[in-house]
Amino acid sequence: MTAATFEQTATERVLMGQPAAETLCAEAKRLGAQRVFLIASDSLVRDTDEVRRVQDALGARCAGVYSGVKPHVPRASVLAAAEKARAAGADLIVSLGGGSVTDAAKIVALALRHGWQQHEDFDPYHFVVTDQGLSWPVFDGPEVRVVCVPTTLSGGEFNPLSGATDERVKLKQGYLHRRMAPVCVILDPALTRHTPEWLWLSTGVRAVDHACETLGSLMSNPFCDGLAESALRLLAEGLMRVKADPTDMEGRLKCQIGAWQSMIPIIAGVPMGISHATGHALGGTFDVPHGHTSCVMAPYALAFNEPVNGARQARISAALGRANEPASQVTDRLIRALGMPRSLTEVGVKAADVPRLAEAVMHDLWTRTNARPLEDVDAVATFLRTAL
Repeated sequence: MTAATFEQTATERVLMGQPAAETLCAEAKRLGAQRVFLIASDSLVRDTDEVRRVQDALGARCAGVYSGVKPHVPRASVLAAAEKARAAGADLIVSLGGGSVTDAAKIVALALRHGWQQHEDFDPYHFVVTDQGLSWPVFDGPEVRVVCVPTTLSGGEFNPLSGATDERVKLKQGYLHRRMAPVCVILDPALTRHTPEWLWLSTGVRAVDHACETLGSLMSNPFCDGLAESALRLLAEGLMRVKADPTDMEGRLKCQIGAWQSMIPIIAGVPMGISHATGHALGGTFDVPHGHTSCVMAPYALAFNEPVNGARQARISAALGRANEPASQVTDRLIRALGMPRSLTEVGVKAADVPRLAEAVMHDLWTRTNARPLEDVDAVATFLRTAL
């Protein structure tokens, strides 16, 4: 019998297939928010009227907009957004955009709670990975809650864990509290039509990677395995439909629901592996887009781990419609069909960069939970060279 614990977050509602502006206005009223502060992707503000529509729907409840979040959430972006939210007297924070905007909004809520005003203020709150294990700080959670309206598929809007990059050392670091999870998530497929194709598809592969590393984990359970299999089916169908027809709203919603399902095992406590650990390092240290990190690493991670979890990987192949083929080959075929990069070299990482990348990977919590052990930095470097 498999024993497991499911960790719930503080998310109360997920609203699917409804227009973002009107739904967000109703949610603000439900929550009694009077000073709603928006943190939006710069492209949504600059190139569309979506943020203006949200402002118009909120009316006097809208306390301000910030759109300066940089990729991989440098601390400076969090501080700048927190300063404006504090000055606006925000009683609800709303993220409108991709993964970096989502992560920033959740950490801004933490910054407001603890009065962060400079880079050093972050240091006591992120977890630290050492040779002795993982050090998790304990702190009070945010008082101002967050509503997330995502436009990509990486799934961070469902997670109480959030990441920001310390620019001084070029490392992405994690912050975790149950109340960092948004109080509500709004999935509006129509809003995602503004997302560039490469970003939509690559972050969809990021969600595929969540599901693959769940099914590859030796610490998963039947509940999480079932969600991961469903996620893979929805994502594989939805991503190919949207690539063929960007106006396919049902296909987009299937992708969004698949991304949600792919995140539930992570939230429940199933640890990820070397693909995710490498992805964090590629983003924080080498500025590789989130989605592209999984496009590159997921099949290599599956091939590396196959000797120890091959029977579990067979469920990945079956969910993706190729039951008799190795999961690494099936995922490679899907990623190539979506037109995504498939090597470290294609995303700008050279052989000479491998030692630095390996050192960064060793700082990630999920390196040590990979199904096939990676004992030291040399073992990580050897694995990374397979992806050049």
